[in-house]
Amino acid sequence: MIRRAPGRRAWAGALIAATLLAGCGEARPMAPRQALEQRRAELQEAIDADPQAVAERVELARVAIGLGDGVAAEAAVKAALAAGGDASLLRPLLARAFAMQGDGTRALEALDAGPIAPAAIGEAAWVAGNVHLDNGDFGAARDAFDRAVRELPREAALWVDVARFRDANADTLGARDAVDYAIELDKTNSAALAFKANLVRTAEGLSAALDWYDAALAADPDNAGALIDRAATLGDLGRYRAMLESLRHAATLVPGEPRLYYLQAVLAARAGNFQLARSLLQRTRGRMDEVPAFMLLSAIVELELGGEAVAATLADRLLAEQPHNLTARRILAAANWADGDADGAAEALAPLVSRADADSWSLLLAARVAAEQGKPEASATYQARAASLTRGEAAPFAMDDPLGMLAMGADAEPLNPAKAIPAIAAEMAGGDSARAIERAMRLRDANRGVADAHILLGDAAMAGGRFDLAIQSYRAARDLDAGERTTLRLANALFRAGDAAGSGAAILALRDSQPSSIAADRLAGHLAMDLEHWDKAIAHFERVRRRIGNRDVVVLRELSRAWAAKGDAARATAMIALAYRLQPLNGEIMRIYADRLADGGDAQAATDLRDKARQIGR
Repeated sequence: MIRRAPGRRAWAGALIAATLLAGCGEARPMAPRQALEQRRAELQEAIDADPQAVAERVELARVAIGLGDGVAAEAAVKAALAAGGDASLLRPLLARAFAMQGDGTRALEALDAGPIAPAAIGEAAWVAGNVHLDNGDFGAARDAFDRAVRELPREAALWVDVARFRDANADTLGARDAVDYAIELDKTNSAALAFKANLVRTAEGLSAALDWYDAALAADPDNAGALIDRAATLGDLGRYRAMLESLRHAATLVPGEPRLYYLQAVLAARAGNFQLARSLLQRTRGRMDEVPAFMLLSAIVELELGGEAVAATLADRLLAEQPHNLTARRILAAANWADGDADGAAEALAPLVSRADADSWSLLLAARVAAEQGKPEASATYQARAASLTRGEAAPFAMDDPLGMLAMGADAEPLNPAKAIPAIAAEMAGGDSARAIERAMRLRDANRGVADAHILLGDAAMAGGRFDLAIQSYRAARDLDAGERTTLRLANALFRAGDAAGSGAAILALRDSQPSSIAADRLAGHLAMDLEHWDKAIAHFERVRRRIGNRDVVVLRELSRAWAAKGDAARATAMIALAYRLQPLNGEIMRIYADRLADGGDAQAATDLRDKARQIGR
C-alpha cells in the first residue's frame, strides 16, 4: 500500500545530466561510470564539509544506485534521514537500495512504513513493481507498473523495467513496444539498448543482436550486464576469444558475478576440460544452483568426471522442474547406468523410448539396460529400432483425462493457461483435435504477442492434420521468436504440407540466425546431401561432429557418403569405421563399411563383413 502524504512540497533528489558528460575541453566524453565515480568523490567532499547536508546525501544515494552499490545507497539514505531528510520522499529511495541488495521484503516494508510524498509516488510504485516481478507475483507487478507509468510516463529507465516485466510474462510484442519507447525517450540509455539486444537475439538471431549490444556498450562501456550477455552471444557464435575479452572486462566491474564463472565453465566444457569447468561452477557459491541451464551443465560435468551419483541427483532435480527435458532424462539414465542402477536407468529411459521419435542413443542404452535386466526380447526390439536409423513423428506429451476433469477446468477458465493447456494436450492425445484447436485458438486470440500461444495452436492444428493453420501459426510464432522451437516446427509443417523448398529455406534461415544450433546444422546437412552439395553437407555435419563428438551414427554415415562422393576414400572409410564401432550389428552400416573396405582393396574384410550382415539379417 503506497500512501500519499498530504500537503507535502514535491521534492526529490535526482542525478544532474552534467555529471554524465565530460568537461568542455576534453577530446572524448567521460564514460558514465567514470562520471559517476567522479561525482561520488565530489559529493563525499561536500558532505565532509557539511555533515548535515541532506541534498548531497540523497544525490550520493542515487549515484551509488547508478553504480550498482545498494549497500552504499542504503547508508547514504539513512544518513540523509538522520540529517533531517523528509522520510516521505526518501522511503522509495531506501526501498530501491534494499531491492538492489536482493532484499525485496525489506524494500516493501520500507514502502509501507509511512506515507509517500506525491512527488515520490511514481518511484515507489516502480520499486514495488520490480520487487513483485522478482518474487514472481505478476499480478501485483502489473498493478504497480501501471501506477508507475501514470506518474512517470517519460522515464526511459522505467520503461526498460516494464519491458522486462512484459518479457517475463511472455508478452514479446509488449516488451518490444516498451523497450522501443524507452529508446525513443533516451537514445543513449545503455540498459534499454542492451535489453533490445536480448529481444533481438530471440526474435532475429545471434548475429543481429550484436549490433545492439555494441550500441549499448558505446553508450556505456562499463555496462556489465551487456558485456556478459554479449559474451554469451559471442560464445554461441563460436567467437571464443571475443567472448573472453567481454568476460574479462565484466570481471573488473562485477568480480563476484556468478554468470562470469558459468559462461567460462561452458567454454571449458566445450573444450573438454571438465575439471576446469567443475572448478568454475563451484566458484558460483550456490548462487545459480536453481537455474536450469546451470543444473544441466553441472550434471554433464559430473558425469564426465565420474561423479555419477551427483550427476543423477542434479538431473533428477532438473526433471522435477522440467519433466519434459529430454536431455536431462538422458543424463539421468546414463548416470544411473554408469552407477550400476539398471532399474533406475530403465525408469529414466521409459518416457524416451516409448516415443516414436526416440533417438538411437537412447534406444541403444535401453537395449543394454534390458539385456542387463534379463529381457532379451525387449533388448532386441530396441536394437532393431536403433538400427533403422530413422525416427518417427514426434507426438505431444500425453495427459490422461478419463473423467474429463481437465476439460471441465478449461471450460470454466478458458483463458487461464494453467487450465487450458493441459486440457488441450489431453484432447490432442485423445484424438479430439477439433476441440483442442478451438481452445488453442481462443487462447491465441487473447495472447497474440505471446509466441507460446501461437505454437500451441500450431501443435493442435498439426495433430488434426490442418497444415495450413499450423503453418500460419508457426510463422506468427517465428515472428516473435526465431529460435529452434518455432522454426523447426514451421519447417516440419511446410514439409508435411508438400512444400519441401519452403521447409529447406526455414532450416537454412535458422542456421544463419542461430549458428550454434546443432539441429539446424544437422537438417541443413541432410538438405545438402539430397542436393548432392557434398562440400556444404560435410561442413554442416562436421560442425555437428565437433559439438557432440563421434556419437551419432547417422552423422558419421552421411559424412562417409559425402567423402566417398568426393572421391576421398580414406576419409569415407574412417567415418564409417567410427559408425561401425557405435553400432557393430547395424546391417546398413556393415554394408556401407564393406563397400568402403572393398574400394580400398581389402576384399577379404569386406566379404567377412557382408557375411556377418547376412547372418544378422537372418
